[in-house]
Amino acid sequence: MTTTEVRPRPDVKSRPTRAGRRFGYLVAIAVNFGLIAVVNNILDWDVVPFLTADFSRLVGFISISLGLTIAANVAYLAYDPAWFKSLTQIGLLLVSLAVTIRIYQVFPFDFSTYSIAWSQMTRWILIIAMAGTCIGMLVEAGKLLRAVLKGQQPTAM
Repeated sequence: MTTTEVRPRPDVKSRPTRAGRRFGYLVAIAVNFGLIAVVNNILDWDVVPFLTADFSRLVGFISISLGLTIAANVAYLAYDPAWFKSLTQIGLLLVSLAVTIRIYQVFPFDFSTYSIAWSQMTRWILIIAMAGTCIGMLVEAGKLLRAVLKGQQPTAM
């Protein structure tokens, strides 16, 4: 009797191990807490010369987005099947899109002291970020659909 060794296909990506994913979630939580501290204090630190006082109008939106990201990563520590992660990522991307649109509307930047047209370039970067966020939502929707169609069961803890 011969046995056949089953090898993973090199063209199919597998998810990282549960321990690896959990470590990543913990890192994401820590980074997002750090970003909340930066966002809430950056105007007081006076280290970004082109950032205007209008940035204070965005602090709440950005902090909520980062807080939701922390909450999602805390949830992933306990429960992280691919379908659940894709579903929550779609929600986070929607919030991110709303925040990016608000940044574009408020535009808390003053590049008037620079000789390069940074304002126009920054607006284009924000537009590209919005487009990328929309593409990300489509990708996550595809992942969600694939997971649902495969009948993926929640992973054990």
